[in-house]
Amino acid sequence: MMFEPLTQRRYLVPFKASRLPQQMADVLVIGGGVAGLRSAIAAAEAGADVLILTKDTIDQSNTWYAQGGIAAVLQPADSVESHVKDTLLCGAGLCNEQAVRIVIEEGPQRVLELLSWGAHFDKKTGNAYDLSFGLEGGHSFARIIHAAGDATGKELAQTLINAVRGRESIRVSEMSFAIDLLTDQGQCVGALALIKGEVNLIWAKRTILASGGAGQLYRESTNPKIATADGQAMAYRAGTTLADMEMVQFHPTTLYVAGASRTLITEAVRGEGAYLVDRHGRRFMRDYHPSGELAPRDVVSRAIVEQIRKTNFSHVYLDVRHLPVEPFKKRFPQLAQLLAQFDIDPSRDLIPIHPATHYMIGGVDCDTVGRTSLSGLYAAGEAGCSGLHGANRLASNSLLEGLAFGARAGADAARWAMANEVKFPHHLEHQIPPSAKTELDLTDVKSSLRSVMWRNVGIERTGDRLAETREIIAFWSRYVMDKTFSPAGGAEDAVAGWELQNMLTVCFLITTAAYTRAESRGAHYRLDFPEVDDNHWRMHLLWRRPMDTPIPKPIDSNHV
Repeated sequence: MMFEPLTQRRYLVPFKASRLPQQMADVLVIGGGVAGLRSAIAAAEAGADVLILTKDTIDQSNTWYAQGGIAAVLQPADSVESHVKDTLLCGAGLCNEQAVRIVIEEGPQRVLELLSWGAHFDKKTGNAYDLSFGLEGGHSFARIIHAAGDATGKELAQTLINAVRGRESIRVSEMSFAIDLLTDQGQCVGALALIKGEVNLIWAKRTILASGGAGQLYRESTNPKIATADGQAMAYRAGTTLADMEMVQFHPTTLYVAGASRTLITEAVRGEGAYLVDRHGRRFMRDYHPSGELAPRDVVSRAIVEQIRKTNFSHVYLDVRHLPVEPFKKRFPQLAQLLAQFDIDPSRDLIPIHPATHYMIGGVDCDTVGRTSLSGLYAAGEAGCSGLHGANRLASNSLLEGLAFGARAGADAARWAMANEVKFPHHLEHQIPPSAKTELDLTDVKSSLRSVMWRNVGIERTGDRLAETREIIAFWSRYVMDKTFSPAGGAEDAVAGWELQNMLTVCFLITTAAYTRAESRGAHYRLDFPEVDDNHWRMHLLWRRPMDTPIPKPIDSNHV
């Protein structure tokens, strides 16, 4: 009964299909990051008419802001087996090896494709393809390519955007908020979306959910404001299965300056030789892991939290004072510019850092072409959960995943759409009774939700705090999930209401999954269960509405 407002809600708005503006597409893509753009290109190449919905402008995505690089086996001395081994080791026993091998084997082709489309990656004459390769935490070989030092995401996104703009069969609808997935007789048949201030109904033979991550569920985050887990919440309401929701990755190094947003400092800085030091100037990572600063992200994040506790301080530092000044500025131009804004001279000053929420490992359960448990719906990129990352994502594997699985999902969706006719149910409608409960201040609830998630469902977790957080989320949900937010009262306010409903839904799933998994594994760390327990917990936890208990799923079983 406590979670009924979350588990019973199907649509966020009432509607009657015959009264709404309507659009049609062979393939609808929700999201404009690497996975969404690459899937749209693949679908268009297979002959489909494609519509992309982006929540903000097309250049606002986690992809655009990604400073890290793309991991790919492109050098003769490197190997697929080495990259696979690194990924499996980092994934702490939860990876789907088939998904790992597909992404790593197809990754080089996807990167070379980008080069043919005009992508400008950092160069080093004499290397394979004259590319410069860097080393990052968890990798046993220097296989990471970057663009403009620390602006890889921007270059990747711009290359894909140019490719999308050059294809007549792809339409892009920017500033368009996807409200809900449309379903009829167990099939996904499109989506409801707010376009130009009006609710539209989009019929689609196949829909690809590439809506990105969930960083804004937490107070401290590297993600842009749009990352409010909308796709995962939509999929849950539509009855789709979600997996590994307890697995949220925290990036160890974000700039920690009072009053400033938590800006990511790329892992490549440590790959170039930066040290992590505490308030006393002492390097501490060797106390926690033999790889030191290049340990996997979950290890580094927990080590920083522990060192902060030991030294009774608010943060630790990144030390690059020993690195050559000009090469550092050339290698990391965005970081150098950022530090200059705060009068931090990296040649003489320590850089204050603290971990922050970075990447949603869990998501919509999908197979190796992106198909989900809901017929007609695909998932790709951070919105999905293919099993590639297991319990902890290896650095620079996410952009690679978006490219590989985006291409696969787009091609598969288009093949089906081009081979089949679909009769759309124009009678579709949904009613929602008016709420009789008091209205809460949405801004206050959102701020408090993000704070309690950071405190209780963050880098370190305990059963009692997780249970308390579930109760808090259930309370807020009783007064928020029963409301309907109409664009008639202002599109901005309506979107804020829908976002909060999505955030509450996914916070409930993350917290419940974390409460259920009574062990520590990868990015999920329980202080009250600090050990890995392979006998009971080496499995995926699946979630599907209206249940608030998980469905266990063996490792390496075909997702979906």
